[in-house]
Amino acid sequence: MKRKIAIIEDEPEIRANYCDALKKYGYDVVDFDNRLDAMAHFEHSLPDLVIIDVGLGDDIEGGFEVCRQLRVKSPELPMIFLTARDSELDQILGLKLGADDYLTKDINLPHMMARIVALFRRVDAMQNKASKPDETLSRGSLDVNVDRMRVTWNTHPIDLTVTEFWMLHTLIKYPGHVKSRDQLMEAANTVLDDNTITSHIKRIRKKFTLIDNTFNSIQTAYGMGYRWMSDEA
Repeated sequence: MKRKIAIIEDEPEIRANYCDALKKYGYDVVDFDNRLDAMAHFEHSLPDLVIIDVGLGDDIEGGFEVCRQLRVKSPELPMIFLTARDSELDQILGLKLGADDYLTKDINLPHMMARIVALFRRVDAMQNKASKPDETLSRGSLDVNVDRMRVTWNTHPIDLTVTEFWMLHTLIKYPGHVKSRDQLMEAANTVLDDNTITSHIKRIRKKFTLIDNTFNSIQTAYGMGYRWMSDEA
């Protein structure tokens, strides 16, 4: 069965170009030019992946609202922001709301397709693990149920996106070992640039510090990557 991708983009030519390209790569495509029509459709049927423009005509941040509502409906639905606004603040907000990637519209199609394929590989990997016994990891105050993708710190739940979860997972698997940005990207089964990876790490840290302002287990190894330092005494 073909994967179904939804595109929400208000510019007709851009929307048509992406629809044509995705169909040539073998995907089923449904497209919308506004938030309300898209959300009405999603009430009855969710796609396998969503590509969302941030600004939808007069609905300047309509894409963010789509992301927010979809993340409530499906915590694991892959979402990509595609926008002409090359703003770090937009990128951080998009990731904060639960998007898996953030691309500007000048990205070339092969690169965009590589990111889509990587996100689908991650979905497949998760589904293939569903029949296995739950894998759990504990690192001091941290407890992680890998198969249910549940994370707690001092028994308090930490709500991570799928990308954030797999980055955290690779950091805690071998505490003290430095993981490069390439290794984190591989762990998340996606293709991200350095700035996007940095934004994800910042978001993970912030989610922990909201629970515990002394949290300092994710440390930067400058020029190399990041590592998890256990809080175990």
